[in-house]
Amino acid sequence: MTNHSETTGSSENGDIPGPVKPGRTARTRYDGPGDEHQVTLRTPAELADALPYLLGYRPEDSIVLVALRDRDGRGRFGGRARLGIPANADDWTGAAGQLVHGLVTGSERRGVRPEQMVAYLCQEPARGETGREVMERLRPLAQKLRVECGALDVPVVEALCISAGRFWSYCCDEEACCPAEGVPMGMPGTSVLAAAATYAGIQVRGSLSELRARLLPRENAAALEQEAALDAAAVTVVSRIFDDAGRSEVAEETLDLALRVIRRLTDAPPVSGVPAEDLRDDQLLAHDEAAALILGLQDRTTRDRAAEWMEGDEAGPALRLWRALARRCVRSYGEHAAAPLTLAGWVAWSVGDELEAREALAMALGADPDYLFARLLHQACNEGLDPESVRRCLRAERGGRGGGGGDAAGGGERADGPAQRRPAEPSSAPQASPGRRRRTRSVIPADGTRRRARAQGREPGGRIGRPRTPAGGERPGGARPARTRSHVSGAEATGRKETCTEGASAGEHATEGGEERA
Repeated sequence: MTNHSETTGSSENGDIPGPVKPGRTARTRYDGPGDEHQVTLRTPAELADALPYLLGYRPEDSIVLVALRDRDGRGRFGGRARLGIPANADDWTGAAGQLVHGLVTGSERRGVRPEQMVAYLCQEPARGETGREVMERLRPLAQKLRVECGALDVPVVEALCISAGRFWSYCCDEEACCPAEGVPMGMPGTSVLAAAATYAGIQVRGSLSELRARLLPRENAAALEQEAALDAAAVTVVSRIFDDAGRSEVAEETLDLALRVIRRLTDAPPVSGVPAEDLRDDQLLAHDEAAALILGLQDRTTRDRAAEWMEGDEAGPALRLWRALARRCVRSYGEHAAAPLTLAGWVAWSVGDELEAREALAMALGADPDYLFARLLHQACNEGLDPESVRRCLRAERGGRGGGGGDAAGGGERADGPAQRRPAEPSSAPQASPGRRRRTRSVIPADGTRRRARAQGREPGGRIGRPRTPAGGERPGGARPARTRSHVSGAEATGRKETCTEGASAGEHATEGGEERA
């Protein structure tokens, strides 16, 4: 599980009259298509049942905080924050502090400081463990959350542990409402709150593990074939990408191929169910096509142009392609998933799916913690910023090429045909000025190609990884090209300090600009 914090921003979906305590009454208003409706939450059981509807998914192995604030004499749900439960109890203090301070300070920046908190600990029992044992084991973590919240003058009015289909309250010891054996959770979707949420159009999308499964590499027999295709593509693509003219050609070939695959996905007949949809998309993408796209998208300029397929009829098929490419970054190519995962997260955020956006961007940072565009987008998404500033910048880039992104979903000819097509600018030009950082990402070719590049003065500076070889020496059947990547930067080569606000790509500039304006 990806252990990262996330905040869903300020919520305006509920009113609660007064502190939420066991046995007290809480009212949550959902604005439906007709008259205003209110749902009364009378017990901790109803608070436990409300959690998936507050987040939009069912959390697993998670610490969740929900802020409450007062308005006109009534409480109101505020921001939410989630963090994976650290496996090591020694890390609980830091995790509690990170989550509490992140939610409180983030809410303060939006001008809605929390006045109270509801805390949830969600974890399924390990083998041989009971739900009650989980509750007792996590009790110190619940106490740390209460201490951290109290230090900021934000009391925790309810703390619940949800495990094995039951819940326990850490704030109530009354046997009548919170027995020692826990209270069974109701069947999903059967409560009054579930009915009201359905009426209001609020959907629960299952668990985070189900969402991540759509983005994780496939570990099956086809993974070997995909890895071989990536090896073969690296031999030709990498040698061309070191040359400025060759890099422009690779960029155009990558974008043209991506458009053809997107049109293919658009024309595919619909199927029922998420697993079937992903399987259909995987079958429509050949191994050699996936390899060429994955390697081509390692160039920052090419990635930014692909990010222009972010709205309207283009967004859905493009998102399906980025998911499929992330699933193809198998075995030793796991780091290359940062590019398609970032594109998937960006498109999801652009169309309003913040849940998938946060998960995809967090997974991109897991693949490459230094991936600047993913880091900026992840922060902006967690801060609840509007993606329009990024979209505006990418639209301007696309318009400057005369609509060069083409109609990804429409199947028509690209607006900048072969005669008018403007080559992508190499990521290494113009030369970075002192104090500015230029970054590009590429695969380092086999040793022979790398030596030729160095001899011709075309090998970039920066960190270059060691070629991968088997533990036993030479690889049977001949050595494969090394699959390592360099972070090309004039600033890095001279030891200058990295800066994120200069020398970044168009998308990176747009994200930072939106954050500063917020």
